[in-house]
Amino acid sequence: MSVATKPKLAVYKFASCDGCQLSLLDCEDELLAVAGEVEIANFPEASRAVAPGPYDVSLVEGSITTAHDAERIQQVRKESRVVVTIGACATAGGIQALRNFKDVREFISLVYARPEYIQTLATSTAIADHIPVDFELRGCPINKYQLIELISALLRGRKPNIPKHSVCMECKFRGTVCMTVARGTMCLGPVTQAGCGAICPSFDRGCYGCFGPKETPNTSSLSAWLKDNGDKRPDELVRAFRGFNAWADAFRKESEAHE
Repeated sequence: MSVATKPKLAVYKFASCDGCQLSLLDCEDELLAVAGEVEIANFPEASRAVAPGPYDVSLVEGSITTAHDAERIQQVRKESRVVVTIGACATAGGIQALRNFKDVREFISLVYARPEYIQTLATSTAIADHIPVDFELRGCPINKYQLIELISALLRGRKPNIPKHSVCMECKFRGTVCMTVARGTMCLGPVTQAGCGAICPSFDRGCYGCFGPKETPNTSSLSAWLKDNGDKRPDELVRAFRGFNAWADAFRKESEAHE
């Protein structure tokens, strides 16, 4: 297959830390295989060379936090056949979505010496709040093997095989004792989508919810259990659900229920 006939891949960055883009670069040997199947046409993190669109697949990292970005994402959608959002920022607003619960002008006045020069939106929102998105890849950062699976599936015209079960299943696979049941440790594993391999529980720390809510998460049941059996206070529950995916619908509603 000639380079000219390869599908074009673009990678875009909005408000984010670049961690999810780096996950793609961290694929190393697998990235060489991907590069052999697609034309990486627009990826400023990796190369200054940019081929014009339209693009077959666009990976979008980051949330929308400025009026300029709200306009720019519309152009990304227009020139992309498939749009995939990658990471907690793009799928749920990211850690910066904590601004959504307060008045962002207060933060600006405290951080910047000349706040009148700062132009930003009052909220940090997911890409899907602004344009139609074809697939969302969760995580903070994303799982690089899930990203390879996603790209491979798109190239082959099949559905990506991305797990939808909870982090608890990954704990079971590893043989990790449930810290919530055994010790009442704060852990969002029962309501968080798998993808990290249950890293934190394997190091004797509760899950922080990096991959966002799983399908049909019963957050109220988890909170009730943590209050009754783990002696967790309402403010602790609010803080637990307001992490990397604070503005994800299920986590947001649960945190607000304990304010």
